[in-house]
Amino acid sequence: MSAKFEIFLSKNNEFYFRLKAGNGQIILGSEGYTAKANCQNGIKSVKTHSQDSKYFEKKVTSNDKFSFNLKASNGQVIGTSQTYTSEQSRDAGIVSVVNNAPDATVVDLTVEA
Repeated sequence: MSAKFEIFLSKNNEFYFRLKAGNGQIILGSEGYTAKANCQNGIKSVKTHSQDSKYFEKKVTSNDKFSFNLKASNGQVIGTSQTYTSEQSRDAGIVSVVNNAPDATVVDLTVEA
């Protein structure tokens, strides 16, 4: 299975995307978008910005967990990782986004079959 972005509609009627690695694990998630077109633009932004390390913001939570944000060139967060128990795991998550995002297919789960 190859990496993919999934677009979905939440209960609050906002569109979100998540990037899943080839093993099905979610490695990056978005904030909510009121329009699907904006969500699709967010995916394009991830594909572009994930290829430059300066757009990754490594974070440490108050309870010593680790995460990261992927930011656009304007500083806006376009994707957030899960929480990791170690720096090494977080850094591996970043590598996974770098490796998977550019060629990931987009699956729109809001379209009825």
